[in-house]
Amino acid sequence: MTNTTSPTGTATLTYGDKSVDLPVLSGSTGPDVIDIRKLYGATDAFTYDPGFTSTASCESALTFIDGDKGVLLHRGYPIDQLASQSNFVEVCHLLLRGELPTAEQYAAFENSVTMHTMLHSQFDRFFEGFRRDAHPMAIMVGTVGALSAFYHDSLDIHDPVQRNISAIRLIAKMPTIAARAYKYHVGQPFVSPRNDLSYSENFLRMCFAVPAEDYEVNPVLAKAMDRIFILHADHEQNASTSTVRLAGSSGANPFACIAAGIACLWGPSHGGANEEALNMLKEIGTPDKIPEFIQGVKDKKYKLMGFGHRVYKNYDPRAKVMQESAHEVLKAVGDPNDPLLQVAMELEKVALNDEYFIERKLFPNVDFYSGITLSAMGFPTTMFTVLFSLARTVGWIAQWQEMMEDPSQKIGRPRQLYTGPTTRDYTPIEKRG
Repeated sequence: MTNTTSPTGTATLTYGDKSVDLPVLSGSTGPDVIDIRKLYGATDAFTYDPGFTSTASCESALTFIDGDKGVLLHRGYPIDQLASQSNFVEVCHLLLRGELPTAEQYAAFENSVTMHTMLHSQFDRFFEGFRRDAHPMAIMVGTVGALSAFYHDSLDIHDPVQRNISAIRLIAKMPTIAARAYKYHVGQPFVSPRNDLSYSENFLRMCFAVPAEDYEVNPVLAKAMDRIFILHADHEQNASTSTVRLAGSSGANPFACIAAGIACLWGPSHGGANEEALNMLKEIGTPDKIPEFIQGVKDKKYKLMGFGHRVYKNYDPRAKVMQESAHEVLKAVGDPNDPLLQVAMELEKVALNDEYFIERKLFPNVDFYSGITLSAMGFPTTMFTVLFSLARTVGWIAQWQEMMEDPSQKIGRPRQLYTGPTTRDYTPIEKRG
């Protein structure tokens, strides 16, 4: 990637007796940004932006979100088109390489991913170091970081060939690691990947196959799993992606950067939202309890999970596709009259027609339906964030690669508004009152 953005105007900032002209940059779409890189030098002042909600930390050509209009594009392609017509491996190629592949490119890329799904046999011993009741995300953070101990041949971050090898390895091995984290968690033997299965089929088999009987992948579940992976592949500069970029800005190896991303995703405000949404539906229990729950939300007694989004102020474009998958999965493996789904549908209906929620733009997001879907597929709630990190790996590694190719990239170093004591002298302990 090369930075091609040129100033399209200027913004003048007056501070005290100083005035500074700041360049205004325009992307291909979305809001303009005011370039404040020279602000400190010109005014001796910093900007203050907790959570970086008004700050563009980088230039990126990967993902575009318009939260007000409910738009999510990967390299220009709408997420609903990709989720309904593409597959996850193709989306991986799109994010990593910039374009949808030709048939020949796709075959080569898919083969490259398939050939890297195996883990080093010694790697399995890492899992045994964790307690049996360890949370699968704790296992993911530790084991993904340990990949750097096995692949010394792809740790030169300045070599584009080695960067690509690391990217393929991470995308290929993450399902194997995630499935092993699950198997270890439930006390079942590990299942090795199979080269004749698709990415999603392979993952489901590694999670749910047992030595006692043959396992046949249900195509409806494989399609739903693939769709879930697509819907979570990348989401612009969110907390975990920013963590990956920040770790990468120091020159850390890609395996360490992705482990940092997983650690950030583990937080309940980020990756754990679908688990909380499912727990909320279980607590409501039946549709007749919804009016009481809704009133409790308005009275600030209950929290509405799975609705609203930090970015989207409209219907989450991923939610509609996820809703379809929820129905398909429940029809294939469960009861279409599942009380959880009934509660979810009724809650969605009420929320979309209630002025309280409409005014606050509390629309259903992707987490609202993904929790029900994953639960019906047989995954415990402890695995939800693991699946999220598996899918998001391609976004993280694509963002990391883009950052490594960006000539304007510097080591991350946010500033602060200091409010502690000013200079004071040390007092010996016997003289302290």
